[in-house]
Amino acid sequence: QVQLVESGGGLVQAGGSLRLSCAASGRTFSLYAMGWFRQAPVKERELVAAIRWSGGATYYADSVKGRFTLSRDNGKNTMYLQMNSLKPDDTAVYYCAALVDPNRGWLLVTSYNYWGQGTQVTVSS
Repeated sequence: QVQLVESGGGLVQAGGSLRLSCAASGRTFSLYAMGWFRQAPVKERELVAAIRWSGGATYYADSVKGRFTLSRDNGKNTMYLQMNSLKPDDTAVYYCAALVDPNRGWLLVTSYNYWGQGTQVTVSS
Protein backbone atom coordinates (compact mmCIF):
# COMPACT_ATOMS: atom_id res chain seq x y z
CA GLN A 1 0.00 0.00 0.00
CA VAL A 2 1.06 3.56 -0.72
CA GLN A 3 -0.56 6.49 1.02
CA LEU A 4 -0.61 9.93 -0.60
CA VAL A 5 -1.32 13.27 1.05
CA GLU A 6 -1.65 16.41 -1.04
CA SER A 7 -1.44 20.02 0.00
CA GLY A 8 -1.10 23.45 -1.53
CA GLY A 9 -4.30 24.15 -3.42
CA GLY A 10 -6.21 27.39 -3.13
CA LEU A 11 -7.64 30.41 -4.86
CA VAL A 12 -5.41 32.54 -7.05
CA GLN A 13 -5.90 35.19 -9.70
CA ALA A 14 -5.09 34.53 -13.32
CA GLY A 15 -1.38 34.88 -13.90
CA GLY A 16 -0.55 33.82 -10.38
CA SER A 17 1.28 30.78 -9.04
CA LEU A 18 0.67 27.89 -6.69
CA ARG A 19 2.76 24.94 -5.61
CA LEU A 20 1.19 21.58 -4.86
CA SER A 21 2.88 18.94 -2.74
CA CYS A 22 2.26 15.21 -2.54
CA ALA A 23 3.86 13.22 0.24
CA ALA A 24 4.02 9.46 -0.22
CA SER A 25 4.32 6.93 2.59
CA GLY A 26 4.07 3.19 2.99
CA ARG A 27 5.62 0.93 0.34
CA THR A 28 7.38 3.77 -1.42
CA PHE A 29 10.23 1.49 -2.48
CA SER A 30 7.80 -0.02 -5.00
CA LEU A 31 7.04 3.25 -6.79
CA TYR A 32 7.32 3.08 -10.58
CA ALA A 33 5.80 6.44 -11.42
CA MET A 34 3.86 9.28 -9.88
CA GLY A 35 1.62 11.78 -11.53
CA TRP A 36 -0.54 14.84 -11.12
CA PHE A 37 -4.03 14.66 -12.53
CA ARG A 38 -6.91 17.10 -12.55
CA GLN A 39 -10.64 16.93 -12.95
CA ALA A 40 -12.87 19.88 -13.68
CA PRO A 41 -16.65 19.74 -13.31
CA VAL A 42 -18.33 17.61 -16.00
CA LYS A 43 -14.94 16.73 -17.48
CA GLU A 44 -12.94 13.54 -17.36
CA ARG A 45 -9.89 13.24 -15.17
CA GLU A 46 -6.79 14.09 -17.18
CA LEU A 47 -3.07 13.65 -16.74
CA VAL A 48 -1.25 16.92 -16.16
CA ALA A 49 2.31 15.76 -15.48
CA ALA A 50 4.05 12.57 -14.49
CA ILE A 51 7.47 11.28 -13.53
CA ARG A 52 9.05 7.86 -13.65
CA TRP A 53 10.52 7.43 -10.20
CA SER A 54 13.62 5.59 -11.39
CA GLY A 55 15.46 7.65 -13.96
CA GLY A 56 13.33 10.74 -13.62
CA ALA A 57 11.74 10.85 -17.07
CA THR A 58 8.92 13.38 -17.11
CA TYR A 59 5.81 14.08 -19.13
CA TYR A 60 3.71 17.22 -19.38
CA ALA A 61 0.36 17.72 -21.05
CA ASP A 62 0.53 20.24 -23.89
CA SER A 63 -1.84 22.53 -22.02
CA VAL A 64 0.65 23.05 -19.18
CA LYS A 65 4.02 22.85 -20.91
CA GLY A 66 6.17 25.84 -20.10
CA ARG A 67 3.94 26.83 -17.18
CA PHE A 68 3.99 23.83 -14.80
CA THR A 69 7.07 22.10 -13.43
CA LEU A 70 7.10 18.76 -11.68
CA SER A 71 9.88 18.02 -9.23
CA ARG A 72 10.56 15.59 -6.44
CA ASP A 73 12.53 15.10 -3.26
CA ASN A 74 13.53 11.45 -3.15
CA GLY A 75 14.63 11.64 0.46
CA LYS A 76 11.21 12.85 1.52
CA ASN A 77 9.27 10.77 -1.03
CA THR A 78 7.53 13.98 -1.99
CA MET A 79 6.49 15.26 -5.39
CA TYR A 80 5.76 18.86 -6.21
CA LEU A 81 3.92 20.69 -8.96
CA GLN A 82 4.92 24.29 -9.43
CA MET A 83 2.16 26.02 -11.37
CA ASN A 84 2.91 29.41 -12.89
CA SER A 85 0.96 31.69 -15.20
CA LEU A 86 -2.26 30.07 -14.06
CA LYS A 87 -5.36 30.43 -16.21
CA PRO A 88 -9.05 30.05 -15.35
CA ASP A 89 -9.02 26.86 -17.45
CA ASP A 90 -6.63 25.36 -14.88
CA THR A 91 -9.43 25.39 -12.29
CA ALA A 92 -10.01 21.82 -11.14
CA VAL A 93 -9.49 19.37 -8.33
CA TYR A 94 -5.89 18.21 -8.55
CA TYR A 95 -4.95 14.69 -7.53
CA CYS A 96 -1.62 13.02 -7.13
CA ALA A 97 -1.36 9.34 -7.86
CA ALA A 98 1.17 6.55 -7.66
CA LEU A 99 1.82 3.61 -9.94
CA VAL A 100 3.67 0.54 -8.66
CA ASP A 101 3.22 -1.89 -11.57
CA PRO A 102 5.94 -1.29 -14.21
CA ASN A 103 3.90 -3.26 -16.75
CA ARG A 104 1.22 -0.58 -16.85
CA GLY A 105 1.48 2.50 -19.00
CA TRP A 106 2.62 5.38 -16.86
CA LEU A 107 0.77 7.94 -18.98
CA LEU A 108 -2.65 6.35 -18.57
CA VAL A 109 -5.07 7.52 -15.90
CA THR A 110 -6.40 4.01 -15.45
CA SER A 111 -2.94 2.58 -14.71
CA TYR A 112 -2.52 4.33 -11.39
CA ASN A 113 -3.07 2.26 -8.26
CA TYR A 114 -3.13 4.82 -5.48
CA TRP A 115 -4.70 8.25 -5.27
CA GLY A 116 -4.59 11.20 -2.94
CA GLN A 117 -7.68 12.91 -1.63
CA GLY A 118 -7.47 15.81 -4.07
CA THR A 119 -6.94 19.51 -3.58
CA GLN A 120 -8.98 22.30 -5.14
CA VAL A 121 -7.27 24.84 -7.37
CA THR A 122 -9.40 27.79 -8.39
CA VAL A 123 -8.11 30.46 -10.77
CA SER A 124 -10.18 33.61 -11.00
CA SER A 125 -10.19 35.84 -14.06
